[in-house]
Amino acid sequence: MNERIDYLRDKANRLSLNPGVYLMKDKTGKIIYVGKAKALKNRVTSYFRSDTGHSAKTIKLVSNIYDFDFIVCPSELDALVLECSLIKLHKPKYNILLKDDKGYNYIKISHGAYPRISYALNTSDTHADYLGPFTSGFTVKQAVEEANTIFMLPTCRKSFPMDFGKERPCLNMHIKKCMGVCRGKISSEEYKKIIDEALDYLKQGSQKTAEQLRAEMEEAAENLEFEKAAKLRDRIQAIARLHNSQKIFDYKTDDYDIVALAQNISLASVAVVKYRGGRLVDKENFFIGDEYDPSLMRRDFLLSYYPDREEIPKEIYIDGQFEDMDIVAQLLREKIGHAVKFVVPQRGDGMAQIVLAKNNASEYLALKVGRTAKEINALEDLKDLLGLEKIPLCIESYDISNFGETGRVGGMIVYRNGRPFKAGYRRFNIKEVVGIDDYACMQEVLRRRMQRYLDGDEGFSPLPDLILLDGGKGHVAAVAQVLDELKISVPLFGLVKDSKHRTRAIAKEGGEISVSANKALFKLLTNIQDEVHRYSITFQRVKHKQKTYSLELTEVKGIGEAKAHALLKEFKTKQGMKEATVEQLRITAKISPEKAQELYEFIQERF
Repeated sequence: MNERIDYLRDKANRLSLNPGVYLMKDKTGKIIYVGKAKALKNRVTSYFRSDTGHSAKTIKLVSNIYDFDFIVCPSELDALVLECSLIKLHKPKYNILLKDDKGYNYIKISHGAYPRISYALNTSDTHADYLGPFTSGFTVKQAVEEANTIFMLPTCRKSFPMDFGKERPCLNMHIKKCMGVCRGKISSEEYKKIIDEALDYLKQGSQKTAEQLRAEMEEAAENLEFEKAAKLRDRIQAIARLHNSQKIFDYKTDDYDIVALAQNISLASVAVVKYRGGRLVDKENFFIGDEYDPSLMRRDFLLSYYPDREEIPKEIYIDGQFEDMDIVAQLLREKIGHAVKFVVPQRGDGMAQIVLAKNNASEYLALKVGRTAKEINALEDLKDLLGLEKIPLCIESYDISNFGETGRVGGMIVYRNGRPFKAGYRRFNIKEVVGIDDYACMQEVLRRRMQRYLDGDEGFSPLPDLILLDGGKGHVAAVAQVLDELKISVPLFGLVKDSKHRTRAIAKEGGEISVSANKALFKLLTNIQDEVHRYSITFQRVKHKQKTYSLELTEVKGIGEAKAHALLKEFKTKQGMKEATVEQLRITAKISPEKAQELYEFIQERF
């Protein structure tokens, strides 16, 4: 808790409602955060409210604020420009400082009479030219392979013209993957012209290259150069085949970027996938660090990434709405000199491209946090499906297991970051409910769990981000009453099984939500439901065995249910009691030595 919170709140309440920039400072006077506000008073006071709606990042920020300064601006756009400038100047700790694991990649064009096009990690060869750098090795390798395939360039180890005619042409020439330079029938001038066309393809993309080749083909045909026209036709067809079979090609515009965000385990990453000339040319991944409101994260990333770029496409496809979208577009338009449009696709090809970028961001984040991309995406999908305010990093699930009226138990399991957290598992003996009543049993379990939290029991803290009950809307309605009584607000849903005992839907008050279409999410929910059922029924079976053992022990005169229970609690199993000494049995059951000897002999004989 910040000891200066009252001072900061009072100072913030005296701010104006004008647009501006605020600068949060620590005890040393160092600027630790810069933000933009449409209305300074409203934005700055929101940091110092007593409610608990802040993200983990904001809570850490507020705890370190000693004072703040502000600059009033004539307009919101001016405030945005000033915010970008001050972030670059001061590099505040709690603003997005883009970090990535860039490894630079190049397209290498060797010198000589018959140059080769290849992939390279550096520019150390002084006898070669380079295109790049690019940050995606995958796209560079793919582009080089495409160019060599389309223009039938040699990829063998032979050196030309030294190796002309020394060996028969290899299989690549016969399957039309190489033009057969090794035969010595292609001049250096003719070959270099083809290399220039391949470089144009790499620089301009498939669409413009195909248009140029088509014009050349038509001109060759008019000049009756049919062999040349046929070669150009083959190149155009090769481009078309790649265009139809791979997702790296043309979508709607020639130049555009795809930006998508992935969040999990209080961390976030962003992927930027770039299309130029109708083809994928590069991909960049950035690790943001602390996650917070997705809308603000998108805005902060775009403001950190694009203003310093020499090239900004006219269209930027992004995976969700963000704060100040129009103003950020205006800022980029003034910077680059042409209109910039943000598009949030909802369906079709655009949505497919967003999924591609999001998967890249998830894979990158997965490497950072030790989780698979599927686990990260499943939690994000669960948040979206249920309309939650944040990703449910901590999920609790409950089930009731019955074996008659005397064998009723409840199980609570915990999933953290998409995986079981067994240290958080809890078991409950049903004590208050008379008769078989699943709804009442579930109410008792949740009431006792929440009361332990309210009493300050650290073993039941903190509250989960989501509660899932093994049951339908009836269970949800029953437990919702308990949460309302205790004034506890946690999203609550049920897990509904089909006739084959597989999770088929999520129950809520008033209806159901189908989940079968989403494989990753379906697997997560099925695993949770199977695990809570396994845990509950295992406990119920243990209780049933203990009850059986307890009844056997009461056959010994002087051993009642209380003493039998104490023995089972101490020694756990039949084998444990069989290995106990007479003295251990006497102390545990609090009986005389003679009675302990009788009990010992009974256990040795019966167990």
